[in-house]
Amino acid sequence: MRGDARRGVPVGAVLGRLLRFTGRTLRGEWHAIVVDPVRRLARRGLSGLLLAFVAAFGVIFFHDLAQHPLGALWVRRLGGVTAELPLWLSLSRTPVSLYVPALDLPVWAGITQLFLAFALAELTLGRTRTLVISYVSTLAGTLTARLMIAAGPHTWGFGLPPECARVLDTGPSAAVVGLFTYLAVVRRAPVVFFLTGGSMVWESVAVPNLAGREHLIAVGAAIVLGLLHGRRDRVRAALRRLARPGRGTPAPLAPVHLPEAPVPSAEGVPEDLLGARQCDGFRTSTPAGTP
Repeated sequence: MRGDARRGVPVGAVLGRLLRFTGRTLRGEWHAIVVDPVRRLARRGLSGLLLAFVAAFGVIFFHDLAQHPLGALWVRRLGGVTAELPLWLSLSRTPVSLYVPALDLPVWAGITQLFLAFALAELTLGRTRTLVISYVSTLAGTLTARLMIAAGPHTWGFGLPPECARVLDTGPSAAVVGLFTYLAVVRRAPVVFFLTGGSMVWESVAVPNLAGREHLIAVGAAIVLGLLHGRRDRVRAALRRLARPGRGTPAPLAPVHLPEAPVPSAEGVPEDLLGARQCDGFRTSTPAGTP
């Protein structure tokens, strides 16, 4: 094949290295994202998918409940989150809002993604971390949406119009995006990362609505959490150093005890020196023979 005239590197060698690198990356990602969780599932059984089943059945339950007028009212009261609500009420409804399906998205297609995201995360990260990542991703999107609406539509492309404050902000999509992104970062899976993040960027550009913005915020929050993974001790040490601003100042010196000088006896000392100043509480005496 024809090579580079300046460096003499064959094009076939470059393509071979690229193909080998791509193969190693895909093989490592396949083992990290699919093979390892499947092995853990074989050891733990269906109990390793508890969160995935709870999330999927929760979405199905609230979806069926919302099909009736009275049930829709209670679903909205328990998990309906909008930016016009008081902050404390939005925070109290956010955990339930993860199970309330969005009105403009297909439920059954979303349940498949939801089950897969929670299953992989629970088997790889554990239940506690899975719950934390999903909740933080959803909460980050919800809180940032309030800031965007408060900023207004003319704030450097960041803000949103006031009408978005009345849009129902529910659904597990932000949690799903956050879990996939976090897994891609901590397991070094670039294909999953670009598929997840790239699809969210495309969604935000193609349909510039509230959901697309929140998905981008969820991706960003998951990236930050993924970069902090395994650095708990370093973060705690940095926080301790910040909490102790005077740690770098030198410690006070310990008092130095000098040996006492021997006191000469009065024998052979002139009388006019016996009344000299003494270092005892700055007590002084007058010379002998002074009136």
